[in-house]
Amino acid sequence: MTFSDEDIYEAVKYHLPTVNEYVASHGGAIKLLGVKDGKVYIELTGACHGCSMSLMTTKMVVQKKLRELIHPELTVVNVDGTPENALPQEGLYMPEEDKVEAEEVQETESLWDKAKKVFVKEKGKEDEI
Repeated sequence: MTFSDEDIYEAVKYHLPTVNEYVASHGGAIKLLGVKDGKVYIELTGACHGCSMSLMTTKMVVQKKLRELIHPELTVVNVDGTPENALPQEGLYMPEEDKVEAEEVQETESLWDKAKKVFVKEKGKEDEI
């Protein structure tokens, strides 16, 4: 029996809060970007974004748990800016209502990144004093 990208997307969306608990305990979060040809595309955000252990987190935590909850052959890709982990240009399944939520999350992350930069600048000034 095969599953459509829509079926997989909805199952991942449903189970993502459970999987996200571990990532959140490390100061991160998981953003579901979409599904194409049965592959789930995510982005690790917060403290997990760009972390040297992000590949391990994706495979040993996120993919492993989603395989237990949904299907044992599920593949999860962390879109991290590298060519081998790029988001597909076409055919990615994500409902319109979730696209709006993802844009809102991205805007919130941008504000967080700005706040971190201000803190780093402030911290740098203290070190000079």
